[in-house]
Amino acid sequence: MSKKNKFGRDIHGLLVLDKSLGLSSNHALQRVKHLFNAKKAGHTGTLDPLATGALVLCFGRATKIADHVMSSKKSYYVVAKLGEQTDTGDKEGQVVATANVNQQHFDGLAAAVKSFEGDIDQIPPMYSAIKKDGVPMYKLAREGKQVERASRQVHIYSITIDNIQSDKVAMTVHCSKGTYIRTLVEDLGAKLGCLAHVDELRRLSVGTFGLTHNMYTYEQLEQLSADGALALERTILPAEAAYYDYPQYEMKNGLVLSLEQGRKIRFPADLNSQYVRIYDTNRVFRGLGEQKNDGFVHFSKFYMS
Repeated sequence: MSKKNKFGRDIHGLLVLDKSLGLSSNHALQRVKHLFNAKKAGHTGTLDPLATGALVLCFGRATKIADHVMSSKKSYYVVAKLGEQTDTGDKEGQVVATANVNQQHFDGLAAAVKSFEGDIDQIPPMYSAIKKDGVPMYKLAREGKQVERASRQVHIYSITIDNIQSDKVAMTVHCSKGTYIRTLVEDLGAKLGCLAHVDELRRLSVGTFGLTHNMYTYEQLEQLSADGALALERTILPAEAAYYDYPQYEMKNGLVLSLEQGRKIRFPADLNSQYVRIYDTNRVFRGLGEQKNDGFVHFSKFYMS
């Protein structure tokens, strides 16, 4: 690639990164941002260093829709190790308690897993990015501190037991945003009465990302970069890929401007959707419109402005 611009290039869109083991989400983001020589980039939700898989990165104007991507459903492949509890909830932590694992625990496994489907309350782990008085709780945890955490409600759409080998149980979890898989595994161990922690974790998807779009490792991106910037940028998805589930509507540029200025208009009733992708007469994606109870549409998410 050519020598990188000191201030970076204007790149706009989304990339589905297959995050490597051992990297924080921010470290993974910075490596990719540097590779693309992008002026502005962000990620759409923390993925633990232990975890691999789908991490959606936003470039340029697409950072404006990061919160929409973060609010999407997630799916994970997780391997739970029974019989041990660690201070971090995963295998990177220190073992703080042990328990015997026997056939009785496996006999009750299917029912225990099923009991977590639906709305459940979780207490976020101390080793999390949630901030207490401006300080990430994982930093407090490393100092040996414990702080009170309020429980939060999340939704588990389904949990499937994929495999059982010795004291390890592999599962696929489909869940809402904000779900802590480490907490889910620890709570499962507590319900079984034999303790548990995360031995392996991979995020399979964020919304449709990871399912209907290609996912790239950093090594694959490096290989593409050897063929030039154009080859690398073919991995970038348009911002509206985050909204492909919603119908689209083309509007005159003046009406788009009206929406951007805070006005509201009526859309055709046959759109039959709370949200709609808005394009101008040049077929340029401008943002997401939201239909309110009064039947009028407001700009929900700006993109071009």
